[in-house]
Amino acid sequence: MEQKFDMENLKLEYIEEPKQTLSMHPKKFALWLFIVTVVMIFAALTSAYIVRQSEGNWLDFELPTRLYITSGIIFLSSISMHWAYISAKKDSLGSLKISMFVTAVLGVAFLVGQVLAWQDMVAIDVYFVGNPAGSFLYVLTGLHAVHLISGVIFLIVVLINAFRYKVHAKSMDQIEMCATYWHFLDGLWLYLFIFLLLNH
Repeated sequence: MEQKFDMENLKLEYIEEPKQTLSMHPKKFALWLFIVTVVMIFAALTSAYIVRQSEGNWLDFELPTRLYITSGIIFLSSISMHWAYISAKKDSLGSLKISMFVTAVLGVAFLVGQVLAWQDMVAIDVYFVGNPAGSFLYVLTGLHAVHLISGVIFLIVVLINAFRYKVHAKSMDQIEMCATYWHFLDGLWLYLFIFLLLNH
């Protein structure tokens, strides 16, 4: 018995698979590249710190008490930033505005505290120019402060957009980037502070 195949009734459908695209938002990718660059800069500086310290002629002094206070402030700001992120995710816009404002205020308070800490160092005769111990301390804290200023500006931008209802559960990219950058700056400071405590 012959078996006949009706080719007309045999239909094969080819579904073209969509081309894979970048799974990460381009701006988020750029932010992570920037973060990696900053990590490399501070890794180089802290390595240079250790090498220079081992060569001798290193001034030994106590870190200003205000640096302990600013460390607590920046830790609290990380908590309030997470509160803002959760609030946006839940569309709790009132809490979002409050938490973003609190985070920005804590960021400014941290910067003011750093300036006062530098004044404390001057009071004990530790200057930017002079012994390398002081120079490194000013460079590390100052460079971090510059990045934190950019973080505060980012916070203010997100806060303004929250009042314009541009930040909510269906529009999370901006606050996700802000939270990532802010938590990074907080973690970077805690690393620097512990490093200075162990190596001052």
